[in-house]
Amino acid sequence: MLVLLAAVGFGTTGTAQALAPDAATPASVGAVRIVVGGTLLALVALLSTRRLRRTGPWTTPRTSEGSLTLVLVSVAGVVAYQPFFFAGVRSSGVAVGTLVALGSAPVATGLLQWVVLRKVPGAAWFAATGVAVAGLLALSLGDPLFGGGLLRPVDPLGVLASVGAGASYAVYTIGSKGLLDRGWSPDLTMGAAFGGAAVVMALALPWLPLGWLGSASGVAAAVFLGVVSTALAYVLFARGLRALPASNVATLTLAEPLTAGILGVLLLREPLSPIQVLGALLVAAGLVILSLPRPRAHRRGEGAAGAADAAESVNPSVPDMPEPVENGHTP
Repeated sequence: MLVLLAAVGFGTTGTAQALAPDAATPASVGAVRIVVGGTLLALVALLSTRRLRRTGPWTTPRTSEGSLTLVLVSVAGVVAYQPFFFAGVRSSGVAVGTLVALGSAPVATGLLQWVVLRKVPGAAWFAATGVAVAGLLALSLGDPLFGGGLLRPVDPLGVLASVGAGASYAVYTIGSKGLLDRGWSPDLTMGAAFGGAAVVMALALPWLPLGWLGSASGVAAAVFLGVVSTALAYVLFARGLRALPASNVATLTLAEPLTAGILGVLLLREPLSPIQVLGALLVAAGLVILSLPRPRAHRRGEGAAGAADAAESVNPSVPDMPEPVENGHTP
């Protein structure tokens, strides 16, 4: 239930931005979200670490120049994700923008693992990638036969922005997976990535348009994005993941694109063409393929298979527990 609630929280991110004042730019919304949510997550990590030191077994994580590099990589992924995601949602709509970002994240993560870490993804990743890419193309092309004048036109730049969000998420995944492999706890990894991103975003705030925060709707959007769809959702996700197999978590986090799609269509009146509905189903099918349990012998040969096969965890999202990145949400 905790993971399901977290996925629903993640799925409200695009809608919260859409309901913010028109003056709220993707960069400013993303910055405010991470300053609020990242600060709270850093505090959660600090309190969790202190509690473990007092009451439970505590192993000091290995730190080195390599660890600092991995933290910076994770921070860069979180920071870059925000403007890309919100720009994609603003241009293509909440339903299409979120689905493209989520669907491209596993593809980008597997490719990054392949190129950078020299670890070839497993057969499930290749199968899921083929299905997901077909779905992304359908979402991106719209439907010239059934579109008429009712559907929102697909903006190629908006689609590229959503793909950029997926790629940013892949960078975050690889960095955070490396920290976990060095003995960092999930809370500490999350706190370092999002706390560092909060510092970067706070430094950028003076150069961003923040006048929209002067309205009640702007403050409500900022609080909701930072507290509910970021801090609370990540805390629920991390706690819920402790009691569930990673494959179950991956399936439950499909509630994120489902939530985004439902809110986009019903609340924001974003109709989808028949071909876009097919694309959404294909993206979901790709994520389901990644969530299916595989023989342990196969998994052992895939190296960091969790990172490549399920794009962790959107997207913002938190690599966690035994198979830390076997899920599909965004930072």
